[in-house]
Amino acid sequence: MSNDIVNAMKISANGMRVQGTRIRVISENIANSDTTGLTPGADPYRRQTISFKNEMDRAQGIRLVEVDDIDVDRETPFGLEFMPDHPAANADGYVKTPNINPLLEMMDVREAQRSYEANLGMIEQSRSLISRTIDLLRT
Repeated sequence: MSNDIVNAMKISANGMRVQGTRIRVISENIANSDTTGLTPGADPYRRQTISFKNEMDRAQGIRLVEVDDIDVDRETPFGLEFMPDHPAANADGYVKTPNINPLLEMMDVREAQRSYEANLGMIEQSRSLISRTIDLLRT
C-alpha cells in the first residue's frame, strides 16, 4: 500500500472535518436569522464567518487545511424592520435584524456540501485502489 494513497486519505478526511465545521457555522447562522435583541437598541445575532489556513503536518510531511478562525461579521450592517409592538423596537418602531442573508447562507452551505462530497469521493477512490492492490497481490 502506497504511503501517497494513505496521505491522500488523511488530507481528504481533514477536508471533510473542516467542511463539517463550516456547515455547522452556516447552520447556526440560518437558525438565528430571526434572532433580534431583547431590549430597544440591543444588537441582534451577528452572522458568524469561518476562515481556513494551510498547516504542515510535520510528522506525515503533508499540508492540511485547518479552521483558522470562527469570528463574527462586523462589517455587514444590521437590517431594520418596522415592528412597533416588538420589545426591542426603538422610539420610531424599528427593530434591528440580524445581518444574515438566507440566500447567501444557502449558497455557502451547498458549496461546503459539495466540497465535503468531493473529499468523500477521494476517500472512496483511495479505498478502492487499496482494495484492488490487495486483490492483485492475492493472485
